[in-house]
Amino acid sequence: MIQMKKEIENKCMLITYSDSLGNNLKDLKTVLDLYFSKAIGGVHILPFFPSSGDRGFAPMDYHKVEPAFGDWKDIEGLSENYYLMFDYMINHISAQSEYYKDFLQNKDASEYKDLFIRFKDFWENGEPTQEQVDVIYKRKPRAPYTMSHFSDGTQEKVWCTFDEEQIDINCKSDAAKNFIRDNLTTLCGHGASMIRLDAFAYATKKAGTSCFFIEPDVWEFLDECEKIIEPYGAQLLPEIHEHYSMQQRIAEKDYYVYDFALPFLLLHAIYYKDLKYLKNWLEICPRKQFTTLDTHDGIGVVDVKDLLPDEEIEKTKEDIFKFGANVKKIYNTAAYNNLDIYQVNCSYFSALGDDEDAYLLARAVQFFAPGIPQIYYVGLLAGKNDLQLLEETKIGRNINRHYYSMDEINEQVQTEVVQKLIRLMEFRNNHPSFSGSFEIENNGSQLHIVRVQGEERSELFADFETRKINILYSEPTSHKMVKLEL
Repeated sequence: MIQMKKEIENKCMLITYSDSLGNNLKDLKTVLDLYFSKAIGGVHILPFFPSSGDRGFAPMDYHKVEPAFGDWKDIEGLSENYYLMFDYMINHISAQSEYYKDFLQNKDASEYKDLFIRFKDFWENGEPTQEQVDVIYKRKPRAPYTMSHFSDGTQEKVWCTFDEEQIDINCKSDAAKNFIRDNLTTLCGHGASMIRLDAFAYATKKAGTSCFFIEPDVWEFLDECEKIIEPYGAQLLPEIHEHYSMQQRIAEKDYYVYDFALPFLLLHAIYYKDLKYLKNWLEICPRKQFTTLDTHDGIGVVDVKDLLPDEEIEKTKEDIFKFGANVKKIYNTAAYNNLDIYQVNCSYFSALGDDEDAYLLARAVQFFAPGIPQIYYVGLLAGKNDLQLLEETKIGRNINRHYYSMDEINEQVQTEVVQKLIRLMEFRNNHPSFSGSFEIENNGSQLHIVRVQGEERSELFADFETRKINILYSEPTSHKMVKLEL
C-alpha cells in the first residue's frame, strides 16, 4: 500500500536528526507543531534506520526505524503535515548488516555474494595497478578497500570508499538492482516525497577511471532509480560535493540539485563586503535546487572552486578561524578525527562570529535566492559551536551537532534572533513572489534582489557594510508595497 504524503512545496525545509530536537521523532513532531508549523514546510530526517556508525550513515536495514527514535507510525505522522526527505545511502551498507554478515559466513554460497565489489572480480588481475589507484577519486591515501574475513578462514579485499563500517555496493549487479528496488519502494511506501541519494557519485565504478561521477553510467543509474520511485510520486535529490559544474549538469537533466556553493560565497561576501562573486553565482546557479547554509556536514570548500579565485578561497577558509566564534584549526585535524580537506566544521552562526545581524542577512539572501531553502536544526535555533560535545567525543563534526533538550528549545525559540528568523521563514513560505522570476543587482556593498510572480513582488535590500536588511513586499489584496517588520 502506498502511504499518502504531502507533495514537495516551495517552502523551507528543516534538516535534522531524529534525536536532535528532543529525544525522538515524537518530540520532533511536538517541537515542529508547537513552534514552526508555519515556518517549516518540509523535513529532511537524517538517517533514522538502525546503523553501526557515522551518525546513521552506515545503515543496517531500511525496513526498520531505529527503535530509540520511534517507528514508522511516527515517520508517517510527520508526513501528514510536512513533505519529507529520506536518505538512501546508495553507495554502501553497514558492515553489521545481515547482508554483509551472510556474505562473510557463506562466501560464494551467500545469496548476497554479488552485492559487494570484490577486488578479485573487479580488477583484471585481482589487484589495481598503482596507476589505476592514483586516478581513483578516493577518501583514503590508498586503494579503497577493507579486508573481508570469511568463516572458512580465507580473506579477500572488498571495495570500501568511506569508513570500514560502510561497505560499497556493486550497483551494476542484479543482486544490487533488486536490493535498490526493494529499499527505495520501502522508503516511498512510508511517506517519502523525496529520496536523497547520498554519495551517489561514488556508485559508478569502472577500472581505469576516477570511479566518481562516471558518464554515461551515472545518468543510466539515476534513470533506473527514478523509474522505481515514479509510481509513488517521489523525486530524487542526488547528493554530491564537488565542482559546481557537476550540479549544473545534473540540473540540465531536470533533477533537483543542492546549492552547496552558497554558504562559502556568502561568508566571503560578508567577511570582505565584496559581492561580485556571490552575485555571479546567483545569476548562473540552477533554479531547480535546494539552497543551504548549513548541513550535518561542514561548510563546503571544494564546492566553490572556480567560483572564487584560489587565493580568495584560501583567505576565506583561513579567516573563518579569525572571524568565527570558538572555531580553531585544531578542530579540523587528526586530534579530532577530522582530516576532511573539503570542508570546515563550524555552525554557520558561529562562522559569522555569533553576529545576529550578519546571520539574518545571510538567511535573507538564502531565502531570496533561486531554489527551496534548507535550514539545519542548529541554524534554526541560531546555535553556536558545541565545544563540550566536541571535546567529549573528539569528533570534529560534532561541533555542529548539538543535542537540544526540550527545555533548551523552549528557551532558544524565545530569543530575538530566532523569532526574527521564524518571521522571515513564514514570509518566505507564504508570499507568492518566490514562485516567480529572480533579478539581482549590486551597488558597492549593497545587494538588491527582486522576486516577481504576476502582480506579486518582494524585494530584499541587503547592506553588507552595516549588515542590515530591508524587505519590501506587495500586499496580496492591494498590491501596495509595505515593509516587512522583523
